[in-house]
Amino acid sequence: MGRAAGYILSLCLSLAAPGAIADEFGDPDRGKSIYAQCQMCHQVGQGAVHRVGPHLNGIFGRTPGAVEGFTRYSPGLVRAGADGMVWTFETLDVYIEEPRSLVSGTRMNFSGISAPQDRYDLLAYLREFSASPANIPEAEPTAAPTNPDLDPAILAIQGDPAYGEYLSGECTTCHQADGSAQGIPAIVGWPTEDFVLAMHAYKRKIRPHPVMQMMASRLSDEEIAALAAYFNALQ
Repeated sequence: MGRAAGYILSLCLSLAAPGAIADEFGDPDRGKSIYAQCQMCHQVGQGAVHRVGPHLNGIFGRTPGAVEGFTRYSPGLVRAGADGMVWTFETLDVYIEEPRSLVSGTRMNFSGISAPQDRYDLLAYLREFSASPANIPEAEPTAAPTNPDLDPAILAIQGDPAYGEYLSGECTTCHQADGSAQGIPAIVGWPTEDFVLAMHAYKRKIRPHPVMQMMASRLSDEEIAALAAYFNALQ
């Protein structure tokens, strides 16, 4: 059974059996021990409050950057929510594996969890604190159910800043080359790896912005690397 089909089946089962959808994701008991990596910054469960990060009660179906009472969100996470992203199994799976691949400039100082089963078990545990099974899963996931990691050879490409400048015309019709942010996020001085991760996330439709998805789909790996080098070099 494919993952999407399995999600739909688990949704039906969850209406009759509370906790079944978490079991479909992974082992929530094992996920509780994995959650130890998160508890320095996030609380979950009865009486959970905001700490360094927001509490994680009701995380499934929630809009990123929008929990009442928490004010320390990164601008990137707030933008992701404004662009229409929702925390589902798919988006959380991507974010937990490599936060920067989904949200540029995230303040979540976390190296990620590389093992898929560890992520599924953790999400099964967190799922127990979300009260609305109908929020997830979605028939059409908001993020690709594939591993977001890029081939190291792609990240190792040394972009040509001069070529990136030549290609940058379409970017600077919206993004300001002087680094100002007039309703559009600035990309000047962006770390090259973050830029490459973000563009490939748009290319794979992991990030939800439709215009950026279209723009990224036109670019080769070498062109993305060149743009990353050019914008990183600008001050």
